Amino acid sequence: MAKKVLLSGILGGIVLFFFGFVWHDLLPFGLIGIKDIPHEDAVITAMKTNVPEAGMYMIPGLNIPANATSAQRKEAQAAAMKKATTGPAGFLIYQPIGKDMDMGMLMTECGTNILQALLVAFLLAQTGLQRFGSRLGFAFVIGVLAAITTNISYWNWYGFPGAYTLNAITFLVLGYFLVGLIAAFFVKVGAPQPLAKATAA
Repeated sequence: MAKKVLLSGILGGIVLFFFGFVWHDLLPFGLIGIKDIPHEDAVITAMKTNVPEAGMYMIPGLNIPANATSAQRKEAQAAAMKKATTGPAGFLIYQPIGKDMDMGMLMTECGTNILQALLVAFLLAQTGLQRFGSRLGFAFVIGVLAAITTNISYWNWYGFPGAYTLNAITFLVLGYFLVGLIAAFFVKVGAPQPLAKATAA
């Protein structure tokens, strides 16, 4: 069974990796919910001057002083929430000097996809599901769980666009469906033995 789980994980991860390539690069889904910044050159010039360090920035910032007391934290959070209701708000993932997609990034993505598929196959092997459809459904539910775990929260709390969120969820659900097809084919759990027979064995 261990070899089947390993084989299923490797194949499923590779399929998921190439499905991601097709979805984001060959099909018209990669940029759904993402817009260009108007007057980009002016915005970039201001960012180079005022945001020198890479990081994740919240707008408006909390501006909590170092070693702030509980009262100061509450005051800063209240002020930020007030600003967020009357002015611009959002998150910025920023790198002063960008980088091209390299082999290291591709290998990281592929390795992560293989790990995901391995976990699906491992969990499936712990079940007693006999029917192919049941095993596929099990993997599909894992995909739904993975898709909504972060994406809904990012949409709800951080304002990620609805179209982007729906696209990300759809991609993961379909991707895990493909992983599930492979896992359900390879990871076949034997029928449980009757208790008396198992004890005798």
